[in-house]
Amino acid sequence: MKYFLQKYKKAFFFLALLLAGTAGLQAQVTFRASAPNSVVKGEQFRLSYTLNEEGKDLRLPDLKGFDVLFGPSTSRSFSQQTVNGKTTSESSITYTYILVAPEEGTFSIAPASITVGGANYQSNSLNVKVLPPDKTAESGQGGGSAGSGEGSSPAPAATVSADDAFIRAIVSKNNIYEQEGFTVTFRLYTTLNITDLGRIEFPEFEGFMAEEVPIPSNQQLQMERYNGRNYYTADLKKSLLFPQRSGRITIPSGRLEMVFSVPSGKRVSTFFGTQEVMADVKRALVTNPLAINVRPLPEGKPAGFSNAVGTLTFTPSISTRQTRANEPITITLEISGTGNMKLIQNPEIKFPTNFEVYDPTVNNNFQVTTNGLTGSRQIEYLAIPRYEGNYNIPPIEFSYFDLNTNSYKTVASPEYSLQIAKGDPSQASANSYVNQQNVRIEQDIRFLKTGEPQYQYKNTFFAGSLGYWLWYLIPLVLLIVFYIFNRKIAKENANVALMRTRKANKMAIRRLKVAEKYLKAHDKARFYDEVLRALWGYFSDKLSIPVAHLTKDNIEKELSDYGIGNELIGRFMQILNTCEFARYAPAESDAAMDKLYNETIDAIGEMESKLKRK
Repeated sequence: MKYFLQKYKKAFFFLALLLAGTAGLQAQVTFRASAPNSVVKGEQFRLSYTLNEEGKDLRLPDLKGFDVLFGPSTSRSFSQQTVNGKTTSESSITYTYILVAPEEGTFSIAPASITVGGANYQSNSLNVKVLPPDKTAESGQGGGSAGSGEGSSPAPAATVSADDAFIRAIVSKNNIYEQEGFTVTFRLYTTLNITDLGRIEFPEFEGFMAEEVPIPSNQQLQMERYNGRNYYTADLKKSLLFPQRSGRITIPSGRLEMVFSVPSGKRVSTFFGTQEVMADVKRALVTNPLAINVRPLPEGKPAGFSNAVGTLTFTPSISTRQTRANEPITITLEISGTGNMKLIQNPEIKFPTNFEVYDPTVNNNFQVTTNGLTGSRQIEYLAIPRYEGNYNIPPIEFSYFDLNTNSYKTVASPEYSLQIAKGDPSQASANSYVNQQNVRIEQDIRFLKTGEPQYQYKNTFFAGSLGYWLWYLIPLVLLIVFYIFNRKIAKENANVALMRTRKANKMAIRRLKVAEKYLKAHDKARFYDEVLRALWGYFSDKLSIPVAHLTKDNIEKELSDYGIGNELIGRFMQILNTCEFARYAPAESDAAMDKLYNETIDAIGEMESKLKRK
């Protein structure tokens, strides 16, 4: 038996390879059905089945709702390419049927079947929508066509009417909440052949955070019925928008230039008979403006509301609850679902005071869909306990606005009880993220002095000389001057309101210097936050009003009482509005941020110069 196995071992091996190759071949067989999504009643269209292997016994399903005029016609294709010395080839066979739909409606085409290598394969199913014929086409039948013979009227100039080609801006929702996602689609409708594209100017989405929805570059024209007429359509641009403020927001019109091939009204005689001459006509298509009604989020926001809007789930986890001092602990918060995922603020975790806590790391894994950003946002918090003991981390709350129930929801993690054992002190330096600096050692060797020496008389003494008495008088005078100056400064510091008013400009300039660093780093969100913080702090110090009580209305009133002109007040209000709306709006250019920074400095400088004249 052992001799038999050794003798035929190679034969079994090659047989196994042959079977595996056959199984791999069968796994690669594809059988696909294709047809237009929409057709017109009474017009012919093609139903095709494509197979990448030789097959037999093709069986069609019951084509209910369609009449088969012709088929199948068979065509074959073969391609071969060589890459890095490796040659691959592909072949396919296509079975084509000509169908016609005698009735309107939406019909399903069940899968067809075919046999390849003794195995049966099925194609995909299809849905075909049958549209009614154009009203213009029906009314034009039997009317004849304008001839070019003697006595006929002159041929009209070739034009493109507003009904032949246009672009629509279509929104998925028109009445939405603040931060709720919706899509706007710019769709082309045409009955003409397009020969060229010109200048494209899509509108800006001011007041929205925008994300582009990917559109296939090789998309096929689809037929759609609109206002009683059938058009070939294609989506030119699709954007996912999140409104950043409530109220009525208008998306302005866009503009697109196209060149169409249209009948010129002239005919020429050729070998094949009389043919109509086509002409290229350039036309600018303008999209319709859209007015979006954005409702504010309801009152009663939870204290820990994180600016999240959508259909979301919250999953917290912790790496360990029992560890040693100086060893890290990781808390992971995963927010998943569909919503404004990019704009969600990180939940706050209250770690014990003797924990060394680092900035959280955020990993985004979501896709742009027509309903919003779908996926997950993972936030990891790293903390290192420095001392042994028992600690508690209170529940971590996550609040969001649920679009399914139109209400606020708050979910929380459990309370984490941690048991920290005594750790290795050497790990404290190993786990600490302290940047070490190079230590500089002073030199102890002094060089020999060169040059002519200076001599003094033997009977000359420092005691009793002018320099001796100056060493006493100068510190005494400086002490008296310092005492008088310090008394004056103390009196001025006692007047808190006066000091805040005097230092308002310096504090504002100091904060704007921080904003300038964010400007150079292209950090848009922190730049606008720092400019806002500088302006609110400036008005609080200058007007002696606490920041909590500051509003735009009382700022305008107080500045007017100081005698500041309406033009300068309006500039400050415009800067405040721009900063508040730009933090979550689509990305601003560096030029716009630099312009806002210079306008803020100029406005504060002009304010100071006018107040000094009062």
